[in-house]
Amino acid sequence: MVNPEPVRVIAVTGGKGGVGKTNISANLGVALQELGRRVMLLDADMGLANLDVVLGLHAEHNLSHVMRGESSLEDIIVTGPKGMKVVPGASGMQHMAEMSRAENAGLIHAFSEVANDVDVLLIDTAAGISDLVISFSRAAQEQIVVVCDEPASITDAYAIIKLLNREHGISRFRILANMVKSVQEGRDLYNKMCRVTDQYLDVMLSYMGSIPFDEQLRKAVKSQKPVVEAFPRSRVAQAFKNLAKKADNWPVPTGVSGDLQFFVERLIQFSSQNGE
Repeated sequence: MVNPEPVRVIAVTGGKGGVGKTNISANLGVALQELGRRVMLLDADMGLANLDVVLGLHAEHNLSHVMRGESSLEDIIVTGPKGMKVVPGASGMQHMAEMSRAENAGLIHAFSEVANDVDVLLIDTAAGISDLVISFSRAAQEQIVVVCDEPASITDAYAIIKLLNREHGISRFRILANMVKSVQEGRDLYNKMCRVTDQYLDVMLSYMGSIPFDEQLRKAVKSQKPVVEAFPRSRVAQAFKNLAKKADNWPVPTGVSGDLQFFVERLIQFSSQNGE
């Protein structure tokens, strides 16, 4: 059976660490699941895979077991809040470019097996601009770039946009302002990014919105729960729910195959190009 609706593949990136990508990925995923979407969240931070910690999950196996043919993807998927599927990351995936043909084929097959049960694949990428981060971002249909109002975050967000644009031809990015003190601060941050990119790059940035700085989020992290589940009425939870509604209405890119299988094929192809 072919999935009639294409799977929407969204990469959450940001350049530097500490901008809140994992919390955003987890909460956006749960909020989309609450809207009735079947969400799969892939922990692509292979060095510091920590999605399971944020969501209070315990993973016995991870993606490296699938790549080595020791487990199926179904075996390693952990059920998260509201029924969201979570694929635990694997440090061994830093060497994706060195995978054998059999491992490549196995990974593509593994994802094609679960494709009919997924509407949205959210990818929580690692910090920095490693080859693997670039490969995941290139293979996705949508790139959410998370930025905070501090010079290092703005510089790193610009660096990843520049690299994906100049080296890999990606021209559309969605900017998400995190930990803002006001709605206006989020807008100002987006405008700041636009001023820099308009001057030096041929890209189109669109403003996804902002996430307020909220003490409830810190409490939720401590209790290892997404804030949309722990404190559903909080300002920050409402912001995530609004973002999920926005993302749910994005047009599915035309001319892009929506199969998970195709996404993994692209990912492997880009990884081997980066690894040359």
